[in-house]
Amino acid sequence: MDLAALRNDLPTTLDNLYQGHLEQDRPRSLPNGHAFPTGEQDKAGLLAGGDMKRSQPLVIQVNRKLKEEEPRASSLPSIPNPFPELCSPSKSPILSSPSAGQGPQHESGPHVVKVFSEDGTCRSLEVTAGATARHVCEMLVQKTHALHDDSWSLVERHQHLALERCLEDHESVVEVQATWPIGGDSRFVFRKNFAKYELFKSSPQSLFPEVMVSSCLDANKGMSHSELIQNFLNSGSCPEIQGFLHLKEVGRKVWKRFYFSLRRSGLYYSTKGTSKDPRHLQYFADLNESNVYFITQGKKHYGTPTEFSFCIKPYKVRSGMKGLKLFCSEDEQSRTCWMAAFRLFKYGVQLYRNYQQSQARRSHQSWISTTPLRSMSDNTLVAMDFSGCTGRVIENPNEALTVALEEAQSWRKKTSHRYSLPTPCQGSPLSTAIHRTQPWFHGRISREDTQRLIIQQGLVDGVFLVRESQRNPKGYVLSLCHLQKVKHYLILPSEEEGQLYFTMDDGQTRFADLIQLVEFHQINRGILPCKLRHYCTCVAL
Repeated sequence: MDLAALRNDLPTTLDNLYQGHLEQDRPRSLPNGHAFPTGEQDKAGLLAGGDMKRSQPLVIQVNRKLKEEEPRASSLPSIPNPFPELCSPSKSPILSSPSAGQGPQHESGPHVVKVFSEDGTCRSLEVTAGATARHVCEMLVQKTHALHDDSWSLVERHQHLALERCLEDHESVVEVQATWPIGGDSRFVFRKNFAKYELFKSSPQSLFPEVMVSSCLDANKGMSHSELIQNFLNSGSCPEIQGFLHLKEVGRKVWKRFYFSLRRSGLYYSTKGTSKDPRHLQYFADLNESNVYFITQGKKHYGTPTEFSFCIKPYKVRSGMKGLKLFCSEDEQSRTCWMAAFRLFKYGVQLYRNYQQSQARRSHQSWISTTPLRSMSDNTLVAMDFSGCTGRVIENPNEALTVALEEAQSWRKKTSHRYSLPTPCQGSPLSTAIHRTQPWFHGRISREDTQRLIIQQGLVDGVFLVRESQRNPKGYVLSLCHLQKVKHYLILPSEEEGQLYFTMDDGQTRFADLIQLVEFHQINRGILPCKLRHYCTCVAL
């Protein structure tokens, strides 16, 4: 064959070969039914054309190759995979990212959550992956036989950072626990928090002072400050909050004072005084990717100017102080305002929905109330009058109330006479010790521990406890929260005509025991600035 003619026919031959490959619907098959490999077909076609001195590039179709490999794979025997997790990145804890690995782990099987109380005791609970903070609190209330109310809360505490926050009712306990560092000292604490939904109950002026609410809301100029804040709370949205805060600079121990503004787009601070001009506002933090914590020992750990400090901790910060944004306010009212605004900003309507669900539980469950728990047998009783020859049922509610008050008064007289002292040197063991069985009595705790306990369980008007006096060995102290401040009232024993009484006003109002004193001030304010509403209590897990 002429070499020149062969060279001229070579391009035409290769083009026809390439077009033939594209026009084929499926590859040729071997006699045993298996697919003929693409490489073998190409080699056979080239050999048919003779010995080649040079090669031409061929386009290999990936999709076509995959279709050809399917029959081959189907002909192989089915062998079980002993390591399926290594072949499925979505289920592999090694090949998948931490965020992707947490999802399937949360969905499969129960999880163990360890919860502590204030006295250091703990209890381990087995919960499902979707268990919320409200579900865990209800489980603990049942196991500890505590009085059921919505003030019980689950607190996330990081002891090495002196940070803690109250979990919202809808938050997943398993997901929160998964963000903790392995081997750290983070824990859940079970205790009461009376201030959890106080932002929807208290007056708007006490929660959001007018000086801290931005005046840029020109669309609502016709509304008063109280009406404006109430509309925000009912809708679950957050008003624009502004004010001065002390900020700790990164990597330094210096605290500087800046003017901050919380808007719908995030938290900003002004680089020029109180100016809110866009040129002077500097973006500072994204609250949607962070949690806000109280700082429990700010002066000891961070050198805060005041005790009213808090912290913004991003999700990505698992341990250590790096990445924490530390703030300090001038007073407790300012800190409470900022914390409430942060909660509304982050959770919005969900927070208001949690409050509505708690109110619905209170209305549907008659035993959840501030009154003492009544048994089912007490609810079936009716008022009776046995003053005549035969007993009769009292159907008039007003008459039944009057009879109940008269019997209570006569019981008080009998009790005070029974508990009276015959001589000054003798004391009734019942009147001087019966209060030790009450949940509001905390024994011999210090003034500092009292402050800490009331602050932890919520600076709400009417939160109180009774303790032994450290200065007067025979006296007691009633510690009460009013206007976000803890006040202490001395209770002294007094004796008259051989009877022992307790008084807080130099004998003008006297009580047979401390239980009678507390019950009286739960109904009447007396010399106190407010009634006794919520008592601080601790349960042993």
